Amino acid sequence: MTETLLRSWKMLALRGAIALLFGVLAAMWPGLTLLWLVALFAAFALLGGVVCIAAAVRHRKSDRSWWLWLLLGVASVAAAAGAMAYPTITSLVLILFIGANALVTGVIDIAIAVRLRKHIENEVLLGFGGAVSILFGAIVLLFPAGAGALALVWLISLYAIASGVLLLAAAWRVRAWEREAHGRGGQTLRQAREGG
Repeated sequence: MTETLLRSWKMLALRGAIALLFGVLAAMWPGLTLLWLVALFAAFALLGGVVCIAAAVRHRKSDRSWWLWLLLGVASVAAAAGAMAYPTITSLVLILFIGANALVTGVIDIAIAVRLRKHIENEVLLGFGGAVSILFGAIVLLFPAGAGALALVWLISLYAIASGVLLLAAAWRVRAWEREAHGRGGQTLRQAREGG
C-alpha cells in the first residue's frame, strides 16, 4: 500500500486535479442541463477510476494491498459507465448515483488511510478526504429530492472542489514522503523517527 502510494503520488494529484476541474466547471455553469451534468460526472469518475486502476496494475507485484486502489478505480469506472449508459436518466437517479459513488470512494479512501498510518505520518489528509466524500454521499442519499437542481449543482461543485483540494494536498505530502523515503533507504517515516 505504502509503496504504491509513494511511487504514485501523481495518482493522487491527478485525482485531485480532475475533481477540482469538475467542481470548477460545475460552479462556472450552474445552469447546466442534466445531460451536461451527467457528462461531466461521467468524465470525472472515469478519469479518476482509470488513474487508480493504472496505479494498482503497475504496482500489483510489489504491493500486497494493490487491490484497494483497484477497487477504488473499478467503483469509479462503474459509476461512469452507468452514467454514460443511461445519459437521459432522471435527476433523482443521477443524485443517487453520485451519492453512492461518493460513499464507496470515501470508505475506500479511509481504508487506505488506516492502512497507511503504520508507515507514514499525517495520513489524515486521505482520511479527511474520505470523510468529506462519505458526508457528501450521506447527505445526497438521505435527502435526494430535498434540493432543487441549482442547489444540487452547487452542492456537487463544492464537494468536488473540497475533494480536489484535499487530494492535491495529500499528493503534495506524499511527494515529500517519497523524497524522505529515498533519503532513508526505504525506511518508513515512523521507522526513521523511532530509530530504525
